[in-house]
Amino acid sequence: MTATKPAASDAIALTDASPQPVPGAPPSRTPLIARAAAELVGTAALVAVVVGSGIQATKLSDDVALQLLANSTATVFGLGVLIALLGPVSGAHFNPAVTLAEWWTARRSGAGVTARELAVYVPSQIAGAIAGAILANAMFGEPLVKWSQHDRSAGNLLLGEVVATAGLILLVFGLARTDRLQFAPVAVASYIGAAYWFTSSTSFANPAVTIGRAFTDTFAGIAPGSVPGFTAMQLIGAVVGLALVAVIFMRGKTDSATPSA
Repeated sequence: MTATKPAASDAIALTDASPQPVPGAPPSRTPLIARAAAELVGTAALVAVVVGSGIQATKLSDDVALQLLANSTATVFGLGVLIALLGPVSGAHFNPAVTLAEWWTARRSGAGVTARELAVYVPSQIAGAIAGAILANAMFGEPLVKWSQHDRSAGNLLLGEVVATAGLILLVFGLARTDRLQFAPVAVASYIGAAYWFTSSTSFANPAVTIGRAFTDTFAGIAPGSVPGFTAMQLIGAVVGLALVAVIFMRGKTDSATPSA
C-alpha cells in the first residue's frame, strides 16, 4: 500500500527535523486542494501500478509465483517513487488507515491532519483508487469496470490483513517517533514488498486500495463481497499498530529533580 501543517504517512518532509506523528510533514502553507490532489493522484497511480502490473504479469507467464514476483516488484518501485515525489506535498498517505491513525494521534500531539483534512483526504484516496483501477483496465483493453470474482473472505486472509496493516502502521509511526523520516520511501515500499510474500492476503493493508481493486476482475482484484471484511481487518490492524507504537516507542519521563550537592 505510504504515512503526511503536517499530513503524514507513507512519506516525509525531509527538511523537518522535529518529531512527527507519522512520516510526512509538508509545509503548512501547502493549500488543502493541492494536498487533496496529491492524495488522489498518488493513490490512483499506486492502484494503477498494482492492477496494471498484475495484468501484465498474467499475460507474460502462467506461473503464479512469477506473477506475484512481478506484481510485488512493480509495487515496491512504484510506491517508493510516489512517496518520494508527493510526500513533501501531502505526506503521501494514499491510505485511509494511515490518515485515520494520524488524525487520532494528532488529537493530543497537535501535529497531524485535522478533522477537516481527514474529511478531504479519505474521499480523495478512495476516488483515486477507483480511478487507478479503471485506468489500468483501460490500458490493457479490459472492461473499464468489471467487478472482481476473486473471493478473499477466508479467515486466514483476514488475519493476514490485520498483520499487514499493523506492521505498516508500526513502521510509519515508529520512523516518525525515532526521527528517521528520511527512510520512509525505501522502508515503506520495502515493507509492502515483503508483506506481499509473508502475509496470506498479499498485504492490501489499505481500505482505499481494497475498494479500488474490486473494480477489476484481474489478478489483483478482490470480490466486492470481500471488501467489507478486508476493510474492517485493516482498521483493526491500524489500532493494533498504534498500540504497538505506544508500547515499543514509549517516551521516558524526564527526571527534573536536582541532585544533592
